[in-house]
Amino acid sequence: MKPVLLAILISLTLPPILHAQTKSSWRAAAAAELETALPARAPVEKERIETEMRTASGIINPQGKLIAGVVLITAGYSADGKYSHYLLVQSPITISDIALPPGAYVLGWQRSEDSLTVKLYDAATGTPRGTAIAHRLPTGARVESFRIWAPSEQKLIQIGRFALPYTLTE
Repeated sequence: MKPVLLAILISLTLPPILHAQTKSSWRAAAAAELETALPARAPVEKERIETEMRTASGIINPQGKLIAGVVLITAGYSADGKYSHYLLVQSPITISDIALPPGAYVLGWQRSEDSLTVKLYDAATGTPRGTAIAHRLPTGARVESFRIWAPSEQKLIQIGRFALPYTLTE
């Protein structure tokens, strides 16, 4: 009788456990993980542009794959005005409708009244990857210089008061 009860108990508890493992288990990356993965000087085209590590944000999965970004300090570089953020992608992601395979990217933005026009480029070559519109977050939302939200909270990449939706495509 005990083996039957044990089998029933396991069958009742197993599906939620399996569901939890298959459900997105990405989490916010710790500061140490971000410092290890993101460069202090990002390779952008022919430059090596300083990054502002205190603005670094990212998410990481159980396999250690990271999607992270950081603000670039572009004053004095030829990239000034074109790029504002460095983005490291170790697992495929789609931002708005722009599919990004693993790699390094930079983004820049232009503000309009209620949105940002965000342009993504390959970091090494400057080749354009696409343009997306970041929409204003609701009033009362915290302003962040840059934040990649964990998918369990919101599937958003936040730049200031604006956000881009993303989808993990692994």
